[in-house]
Amino acid sequence: MFFKSKHLNSINAGHHKHTAGCATEVMPVPATVRISMSQNIGAPCQPLVKKGDTVFVGQKIGDTDAFLHVPVHSSVSGKVTGIESIRNAMGGTDTLVVIESDGQQTMDPGIKAPTVTNHKEFVDAVKASGLVGLGGATFPTWLKFNPRNMDGVKVLLINGAECEPFITSDHRTMLEDAQNVIDGALAVMKYLELDECYIGIEDNKPDAIENFNKMFAEQGLSSMHTFPLKASYPKGAERVLIYEVTGKTCDAGVLPADLGCIVSNVTSIAFLGQYLKDGIPLIKKRMTVDGDAVSEPKNIIAAIGTPVYDVIDFCGGYKTPPTKILMGGPMMGRAIFSDSMPIVKGNNAILAFSKEQAWIPEETACINCGRCHKACPFGLLPTGFADAYAAGNVERLNDLKVMQCMECGSCSFVCPAHRPLAFMNKLGKAMVREASTNGK
Repeated sequence: MFFKSKHLNSINAGHHKHTAGCATEVMPVPATVRISMSQNIGAPCQPLVKKGDTVFVGQKIGDTDAFLHVPVHSSVSGKVTGIESIRNAMGGTDTLVVIESDGQQTMDPGIKAPTVTNHKEFVDAVKASGLVGLGGATFPTWLKFNPRNMDGVKVLLINGAECEPFITSDHRTMLEDAQNVIDGALAVMKYLELDECYIGIEDNKPDAIENFNKMFAEQGLSSMHTFPLKASYPKGAERVLIYEVTGKTCDAGVLPADLGCIVSNVTSIAFLGQYLKDGIPLIKKRMTVDGDAVSEPKNIIAAIGTPVYDVIDFCGGYKTPPTKILMGGPMMGRAIFSDSMPIVKGNNAILAFSKEQAWIPEETACINCGRCHKACPFGLLPTGFADAYAAGNVERLNDLKVMQCMECGSCSFVCPAHRPLAFMNKLGKAMVREASTNGK
């Protein structure tokens, strides 16, 4: 057991919620979108269209026969001008369907609200919608709603913590789209036969907590509750949220459903609430745009496939040349090498930082202060992982439980020697997986 108390270790990473009071603005349809076929954990899709094809809004343009996947849909109407490959932020290659918008946003004539009367139809509808975990994990939601132990799952946990610095898009969802959150949650509870729902929200968002409590009371929803969380990082991590709300431990390899829970991001649930009413698949995303290199930080809704540079232009352009651009937050987001990269389903933020804000101090020797161990939510020993990895000692990595690491970055953040401990943890985990694959 690595969970040591009712409240797990956490850190003050600084909130920087500059856009919390910024109502969401909808971007104009871009002239061209580049829609990735790799938008979920699992198998990428294969294009269903070719150069010269005319497509409609919501039309399915990518799919695969692989088990772990969701389909991909067009966010615009217009003409396919090409199929491209691009290097992604993880170093792999993504296939992009390039569509030139006609500006008409003509909806696919086949789109309609799904017919859902039972659990199977519900799961099929969620899969057809293209929904993935919108907190950034991008796990196919239909599979999460189809647990192997249905009879043992009784609680829906909605993750509205939004603990990463800068990001406020989920906060705005909870204020601007609360009824869809409720409707989506009720649908999940109905078709999975769940008893209770808790929305975990950090206590630095009292307006969201108050908003939901008022709506629950007005609508007589006695099975739905808010659960205030201390505003600290990483309260929004799935395994941390489960422990904070239920007191149950979720070690590596244990699924939330094994503990009687379904966990889903609040924006995912809001999308589901709307989708069940209109049948429009996942083709747009609410996100925060911030950082000291951005002229006008905002919360926006953008079409999937919109180039990052179009998003930045909508926010007044660059105030200063960016040294680093992140898709996601500063703790777990991914740095991108070009602002021509397209928006994907899992984007909840675009952060652009100047040289001053993105500056990384020079790494120095470990001083054995123990801060990384104290900061880790699970009480792990990141310096031990780093040493074992450097020595190629897989047995030691396993003894130290490296696979428990969720790569939240807390250890790197607090390290006075500025060591990239979270990255070393990731490498250690990869070493363990490789050894397991090779039978060592």
